[in-house]
Amino acid sequence: LDPDKVASLQAEGARQQVFATTDQDEFLAALKTPRTIMLLVPAGKVVDQIIEGLLPKLSPGDLIMDGGNSHYADTARRARSLAEKGFKFLGVGVSGGEEGARRGPSIMPGGDEAAWQQVRPMLEAVSAKVNREPCVAYMGRGAAGHYVKMVHNGIEYGLMQLLAEAYDLLKRLGGFDNYRIHQIFTEWNQGPLQSFLVEITAKIFAQKDELGDGDLIDAIRDKAKQKGTGKWTSQSAMDLGVPVPTIDAAVTMRGLSSHYDFRQQMAKAYPAPPLVPTAEAYFVTHLEHSLLFAFILTYAQGLHLLATASHEMDLDLRLADAAKIWRGGCIIRAELLEDIRQAYAADQKLENLVGSPVFRGRLKTLLPSARTVVAQAVAQGIPVLAMSSALQYFTALCTARLPLNLVQAQRDYFGAHTYERLDREGSFHTEWGKE
Repeated sequence: LDPDKVASLQAEGARQQVFATTDQDEFLAALKTPRTIMLLVPAGKVVDQIIEGLLPKLSPGDLIMDGGNSHYADTARRARSLAEKGFKFLGVGVSGGEEGARRGPSIMPGGDEAAWQQVRPMLEAVSAKVNREPCVAYMGRGAAGHYVKMVHNGIEYGLMQLLAEAYDLLKRLGGFDNYRIHQIFTEWNQGPLQSFLVEITAKIFAQKDELGDGDLIDAIRDKAKQKGTGKWTSQSAMDLGVPVPTIDAAVTMRGLSSHYDFRQQMAKAYPAPPLVPTAEAYFVTHLEHSLLFAFILTYAQGLHLLATASHEMDLDLRLADAAKIWRGGCIIRAELLEDIRQAYAADQKLENLVGSPVFRGRLKTLLPSARTVVAQAVAQGIPVLAMSSALQYFTALCTARLPLNLVQAQRDYFGAHTYERLDREGSFHTEWGKE
């Protein structure tokens, strides 16, 4: 434990019922039995080390909650191991950043349902509230809490990349300065794009550089880091056969950005064509619609993954509840989530938001703008990996016959993997190339 942070907590909570200590035995002695302990530490081996250090001093029936960003497979393993020893365990996803820690986060607990009921009053009290409803709900069995949090972070990656691409288009294709971009994002945040990420994006463009001249955004190196939760989402989606291309694109773009020096060399070797600015009103409206279209599809991809994981991993996820508690406290909170909640509440077996009547009309209306913006960006040499992935994801989902019949023929040609036919049941193999 960090003694300075403990001292700071003790000082800040001096007038309240706050007990802070660096001594583990003193900490455990201060808890009522059965004890409830929540860990908020980095994911990985440190979680196991802390649990192993606690177990000899705990009693059967005590509850440990892991509130870090643990990988769901680690959470499932810990839950099994602790249950065998007679201890309760909850994997608890927590989102909200520094603001959430102060004002209430979105909380995603999963695991032992009896343990959830035990801590429910406490978690409801500290969570964010929307319309006086707590942004916490039981997510499901096993590692459900951390799986939902992982997908939350994957969606977060996708939304952030979409906003970065919108910024790039406004700056390079629209020719707008940072103040005008600040105004545009502020205006967007008053409409259907209203969200925490759009709100903070607007504020970022108004931030001046305290260490130099001009706007801070222009002084930041375009080299984005990552902690791995976006990658975990992509990996799990691939394992389950669920397409999440906008999340994949966001992870890929962070990887591409890290090759900073090579990009500078290639920008000189392969110069982009001269940019042709577009009319402001026309372009900004199309871009707003394209961004909303891609936002909806990013949520759709993440929730489709949750629906599939719920079935394949026996997690018993409640998707309407996930959308409900994401409406406040968390990084991906947005006005859209109320409509998403309604879609899953109306149809608990809904596989993909694209198929929901709640979104069908809206997606049809937004689609032409998405096509226009992506086409303009591609024609002018501006990378829009996330926006184009959302558009092509939707286009492929809405295509009755894809050219993957050729892929099956190729697989059968070189590997005898067989194929199915349209006109009869069964698997077939052909001796290709023989007359």
